Amino acid sequence: MATKSLSRNVVALGGRSALFIALICVFWLFASLAPSFLTPGNLTSLLANNFSLLAIVAVAMTFAVASGGIDLSIGAAIDFSSFAFVSLVLTGHSVGVAALGGLAAGALVGAFNAILISWAGLSPFLATLGTLFVGRSIQQLLTNGGNPIYLPQNAIPDSFRAIGHGTILGAPLPLIIALATAAAAAFLLSQSRFGRAVVAAGVQADIVRYSGLPLRLILAGTYVLIGVIAAVAGLVLTSTVTVYVPNSGNAFLLNSIGAAFIGTTIHIHGRPNILGTVLGVLLLAIVANGLLLSGLNFYWQQVGTGTLIFLVLALSFATRKAS
Repeated sequence: MATKSLSRNVVALGGRSALFIALICVFWLFASLAPSFLTPGNLTSLLANNFSLLAIVAVAMTFAVASGGIDLSIGAAIDFSSFAFVSLVLTGHSVGVAALGGLAAGALVGAFNAILISWAGLSPFLATLGTLFVGRSIQQLLTNGGNPIYLPQNAIPDSFRAIGHGTILGAPLPLIIALATAAAAAFLLSQSRFGRAVVAAGVQADIVRYSGLPLRLILAGTYVLIGVIAAVAGLVLTSTVTVYVPNSGNAFLLNSIGAAFIGTTIHIHGRPNILGTVLGVLLLAIVANGLLLSGLNFYWQQVGTGTLIFLVLALSFATRKAS
């Protein structure tokens, strides 16, 4: 019995180590294949461009997965945040007011989802899928068919442009924002009553309901929070490119879902967690950067990313089942 128990523990540990093994392997692989991979300039670009924005979006997605749902409209929250910010700046409002407007726009997208899920009774998949299509159509109507809206260079102060391009003690500011967002989210999800209620709702919603906790308000608050976090990504994106491009936020959707599920592999019970999500984003960022440096066609990059996600999840689930 002792030997069997030890075997199970070793197998379970192997499943939880799948993500770390994958990180080590892909880092070694691209360091060997692409001489420029380990240069300081490339590593800085990897963290500032490939990692930071996706990390913020994936942190938001983690709350949706932890609550037992999903948010397919997270790109709409990013886009409407960017649209609100650009529109307010162009109409003469200060950058501070425009930034608050951007956060409010993301919160409104989350509130719309909250109404559909908590009070209309739709499943998170159907509710957020509907919001995705509605958001896409509204953006097309607001921009005459999807035309980008550019910010004039003299309309944005250097302080806001620094959010996307500045550094603090040599560290890119987008990276600092991403890590600060992840740290705050990790504390909220694991240490606060709200976060524990979100996780409980994802594990067994009926228990939450029968224990007297306001399940509807918990889910509503979760989706509003997702919208606000996604709006932060929208503001960072806007400060980086100084332009609003309709439906550009959807580019983060699939990878944020993949990172959130990859992150579950390091949890002892296979549950969503912020640390795992951040490591999942790092894995995807390394792969995207390394494949780009290797000169592969963009579509082969997507094949490589998808295959890696499958392998990490398959290895983890197989070892958990064996244990």
